[in-house]
Amino acid sequence: MKIIIIGAGPGGYETALLAAERGVEVVLVESGHVGGTCLNEGCIPTKSFCKNAEVLDGLREAESFGITGLDFGFDFSSVVSRKNAVVEQLRGGVEGLLGHKNITLVRGKASFKDEHTITVIPSLSTVIPSEVEGSPQEYTADYVIIATGSVSASLPIPGADLPGILTSKEILDVEEVPQRLCVIGGGVIGLEFASVFCSFGSQVTVLEYCKDILPRFDTDLAKRLKQSLGKRGVEINTQAQVTSIEQLGSEYKITYLRKGKEEAVLADKVLMAVGRKANVGSLNLADIGLEYTGRGITVDDRTMQTNIPHIYAVGDINGKMMLAHAATFQGIVALDHIMGIENHIDLSVMPAAVFTSPEAASVGMTEDECKEKGIPVKCLKSFFRANGKAVTMGQTDGFCKLVVAAEPKDNQTSPFKTGQLLGCHLYGPHASDIVQEACALVTRKATLDEFKDIIHTHPTLAEVLQSAAHS
Repeated sequence: MKIIIIGAGPGGYETALLAAERGVEVVLVESGHVGGTCLNEGCIPTKSFCKNAEVLDGLREAESFGITGLDFGFDFSSVVSRKNAVVEQLRGGVEGLLGHKNITLVRGKASFKDEHTITVIPSLSTVIPSEVEGSPQEYTADYVIIATGSVSASLPIPGADLPGILTSKEILDVEEVPQRLCVIGGGVIGLEFASVFCSFGSQVTVLEYCKDILPRFDTDLAKRLKQSLGKRGVEINTQAQVTSIEQLGSEYKITYLRKGKEEAVLADKVLMAVGRKANVGSLNLADIGLEYTGRGITVDDRTMQTNIPHIYAVGDINGKMMLAHAATFQGIVALDHIMGIENHIDLSVMPAAVFTSPEAASVGMTEDECKEKGIPVKCLKSFFRANGKAVTMGQTDGFCKLVVAAEPKDNQTSPFKTGQLLGCHLYGPHASDIVQEACALVTRKATLDEFKDIIHTHPTLAEVLQSAAHS
């Protein structure tokens, strides 16, 4: 058996490694650096910035921990250098893994010639892949997995293409911290950069079109995070429809409509963070009859198969859940299906985290989602201010919210057993780590009574889950 995988991000390279370990011959095609958006211009470099921001915030709070007379500077060029070193180290690790004897790593841009054959225009430069191109090469396989990821989206407004308008890629390489930063978009990407650059010293304004920030997250969580960021100095304007961007000398004027009134904000840098779109690029999907929409390639939810049975699509390219770990597990599902291996991965339970300060994290259904579907639930809360570990850390802002299936009332039905844990929504220190326990419980369809019987170490932040369960 031979498989072609197009794209060496998490969905591509991890699937290639698993296939190779199982004895499958793999041709892995990548037009840029291995690791994809996540490693090179997404998850990893942004979390490197987040750590720098965390250290800075800690130094500013040092006096409250009895550390006095502290004098420190901030060298942003070192922040960027450290970020680059982290990325290069991890990228090197991936390169080493892909030296597996069953993997042929091909540098270049791929497109379909027919349903089983791809044409690759090789890149002869590994530093700037598009700098020098070689002669086209053809590769044929029994199966193809498309994992080409996504690219930054933009608003169709005047000025969106001005030279200084940054995406989440370019802002990672700015030479200095902007005095004023305007972030267009109050989703995960926008808020993480807003939080980071606020810590770095920028005056940050966020413009979000929707009623709340983090539209797909729990409403209570989004509201509390907005308040917290506001207290730190981040100005967040929701229901703000950006209509234009103008360059006025060295600064930018961002005009937007809010509640029928035209308003504007001035900034030295503008971050366009309005989401991402599937990178269908020049794959020639229409030529082979493969179905896709503006959202991404159409796939079967359970197998990741496209309408052409031997071609699969995983990760951002299918538009289902644009998260690195989603891509990884979709790749496992696709490979297992190809090889006839049964698995029990539940792709509907997908944890997500926002690495702001404090963090936010979520898994499972939200209260609003349950109400829309007519599912009777009860919500249980606990607060970090009552958590011993959080108090010792001086990080008491935040809460835990459990969404639990309630007993149906008159004329109500529920597809869930009473007491089943349906969702968990966290906002507070290390929320991204704590949510993983809830993810396991939701995946295993655990009930509240079963959860209450699990002993937790004291004092730990994870006790906030137990406190909510017992509330």
